[in-house]
Amino acid sequence: MIASIDTSLIDWSRAQFALTAMYHWLFVPLTLGLGVIQAIMETIYYKTGNEFWKKTAQFWMKLFGINFAIGVATGLILEFEFGTNWSNYSWFVGDIFGAPLAIEGILAFFMEATFIAVMFFGWDKVSKRFHLASTWLTIIGATLSALWILIANAWMQNPVGMHFNPDTVRNEMFDFWAVALSPVAINKFFHTVLSGWITGAVFVIGISSWYLLKKRETKFSLESIKVGALFGLVASVLILWTGDGSAYQVAQKQPMKLAAMEGLYEGGNGTGLVAIGLLNPDKTSYKDNVNPFIFDIKIPKLLSFLAERDVDAYVPGIVNLIEGGYETNKGTVALSAAEKIEKGQIAIQALADYRKAVKDKDQVAAGQARTLLDENFAYFGYGYIKDPADLVPHVGLTFYSFRVMVLLGGYFILLFIVALIWSKKNKFADARWLQWASLWTIPLAYIAGQAGWIVAEVGRQPWAIQDILPTSASVSKLATSSVQTTFFVFLFLFTVLLIAEIGIMVKAIKKGPERG
Repeated sequence: MIASIDTSLIDWSRAQFALTAMYHWLFVPLTLGLGVIQAIMETIYYKTGNEFWKKTAQFWMKLFGINFAIGVATGLILEFEFGTNWSNYSWFVGDIFGAPLAIEGILAFFMEATFIAVMFFGWDKVSKRFHLASTWLTIIGATLSALWILIANAWMQNPVGMHFNPDTVRNEMFDFWAVALSPVAINKFFHTVLSGWITGAVFVIGISSWYLLKKRETKFSLESIKVGALFGLVASVLILWTGDGSAYQVAQKQPMKLAAMEGLYEGGNGTGLVAIGLLNPDKTSYKDNVNPFIFDIKIPKLLSFLAERDVDAYVPGIVNLIEGGYETNKGTVALSAAEKIEKGQIAIQALADYRKAVKDKDQVAAGQARTLLDENFAYFGYGYIKDPADLVPHVGLTFYSFRVMVLLGGYFILLFIVALIWSKKNKFADARWLQWASLWTIPLAYIAGQAGWIVAEVGRQPWAIQDILPTSASVSKLATSSVQTTFFVFLFLFTVLLIAEIGIMVKAIKKGPERG
């Protein structure tokens, strides 16, 4: 059945899921970041009793609510798509993947859905303490939603805590905590949430700067900028730590993604990190002899240090990963792609032999097949790979997206520092260049977030589940035309929702906190 799937169906299914995920991620970061900022402002109000901070918190809460509602709508569709477009995936790993999503729905989503009502409608109806608690519980619930979703995503990139049951042809969880507390999951959670905090901080500074450009709401704007800039700077410093952790985890668990991020075809010891580089468009295959770069400037030995915590460590490139033969950091000799594909084919055939033997009630043959399957299951997904070149993700998209993310991250740190200094010196209100820069930084925060997810998701291709299930074997058996139709329907609906959200946001911003 897998072999008969039209590749256009795979492409359109991927495109539809990518469309939904990218639209969803336009709303999630602001929810995570703005939620914490407005909670901080309400905390200041609770401690000081100053009505100014109540009004300030209420304004940012209004924008939070608008964004939250649209984010929920797009998020629900994502979960349905696993069943409609990716039924093979859902069958194969649903026992594991579904657990964190179920927890997210039962615990986190209902938690935030409950307390958000008190947060919005409980002003002057409940005590200040209970309202503040509801505000914090709402954003904690939203963050916990992100936690469980990111745990599920991290498991796809580092499948742990499970074993394969050949009788059901499904992977089953045997260690929940291995899934929930894997280093990849923990790092991904903190890195992603911190990126949302940065987006929220940039948004607050940018909108506040718009008021200053319009010479409105001066006190509100300057105080909001102080909170946003400090919050953003703290998040930016912390994200440097999680970014380092991400690089290390990618190197350990997804070396091909790391090679694509760096445009690294030939690895070696003491490998440098490309600080600035322009890829050569004539490089079309890992097998050609074309130089991968038109030019590049490297920081000596930095990639080896980030990948292995050793400046002289060996880091494999794309060619090395395909051809194998090098010594891994575990002291073993790396298999070639061809050897992994062979082992994957053995595993697939062993599964078929096992199921036939069980049906025929041949216990000896079933035991032999089961042993062979267990020995080779680690390479199960490779059995569906037809060409070793398919194991190489899109290098250009991964390479440039990574650098866009890092470059913008550095710019945000600079912006937060300048904003804090100018605020402390009471210069921000007169610095129109800084106000314009802050305003136009808002879309850059979204670009940085999208670039980060492109690195994470494009970089891991062709895998839906790393080494176990390729994307091509994950799709539902559907008519390509039906997926195409829903793609354009979703594109229209999501665009309408985005335009509507922006329109409502702009209207609320123009009205302003003084009359809000």
